[in-house]
Amino acid sequence: MKKIVLTCALLLWVVQCLAASNELYVYNWSEYMPDSVLDDFRKETGIKVVMSTYDSNAALYAKIKMVDGKGYDLIVPSTDYVSRMHQEGLLRPLDKDLLPNLANIDPHLLDQAFDPGNVYSVPYMWGSTAIAVNIKDPVAATVTSLADLWKPELRGKLLLPNDMREVMTIGLKRLGYSLNEFDQAKVEEACDLLLPLMDSVRVFDSDSPKQALLNNEVQAAVIWNGEAYIAAGENPDIHYRYPPEGFTLWIDNMCIPKNAVNIENAHLFMNYLMRPEVAAFMCQELGYSSPNTKARELLPQEVRESHIVYPSDEVMSHGEFEISLDSAVKFYEDSWIKLKTGR
Repeated sequence: MKKIVLTCALLLWVVQCLAASNELYVYNWSEYMPDSVLDDFRKETGIKVVMSTYDSNAALYAKIKMVDGKGYDLIVPSTDYVSRMHQEGLLRPLDKDLLPNLANIDPHLLDQAFDPGNVYSVPYMWGSTAIAVNIKDPVAATVTSLADLWKPELRGKLLLPNDMREVMTIGLKRLGYSLNEFDQAKVEEACDLLLPLMDSVRVFDSDSPKQALLNNEVQAAVIWNGEAYIAAGENPDIHYRYPPEGFTLWIDNMCIPKNAVNIENAHLFMNYLMRPEVAAFMCQELGYSSPNTKARELLPQEVRESHIVYPSDEVMSHGEFEISLDSAVKFYEDSWIKLKTGR
């Protein structure tokens, strides 16, 4: 009887493993993966992608830490969180032999300080966070800088991302500081500067901020470039402006949690997404900048030359990539709570 029980248990384990081999559990940003890409991948490989979404790096981090890297096979953290998560042992090293299409990625976006040698991550998309305005609104049309966001006429007409780093960047950059500031006094100074701006905020939204612009719920928004690109495609009166004080540049990266189960499937999907034709399609659909150099060659001219999707070198010189805050994150978290609660 004992042998039979053990045999049944073994068979059950085998069945579960076989079932798992046809699945891939992905935890990604909202509206950040075209459904047709998932369908095409399933048709080609037989692997079903099960997608869950989040609206901030903080939400991703909290979930992965809570489950100790279990339950998901692929996640998409931004630069600073890649560093934070691999330092805390939450990520699994990648097998580069399973990623031949990594050769298509722009070398300038590889081997960054947050993950030297790309041991734990490969770029998925990159982009900027700047200001989108509806130029039909006479006040919003005059907004060209971060300082302009404090105009009293914008009270109740402003959208900010529900993201600690992005909101704190507004204050830090207006003061002339780095968005990676480690000085507690400077972080608190930025927080004090931002407090009056909170009265102008109609909504914090990182799920689909373009909708508030398109619905005329707000007239100005600090927004990611892909959201601005899609919004401008639907309404040409929406313009994307890079503030002269500076702005955020970011890279979202594909990583495998340390206790992922479908590891080969995760590598297979990552390699699939780095195909030039797949990467080019996603760039057109999402409006974000592709890190894939061969994909850029396949893009229509209007996408390749869009200042929203691919800003000029001169514009890029005013941007700054986020890095891990390490122990200074406590200053930012305290300031974020103060901004969201008013105390």
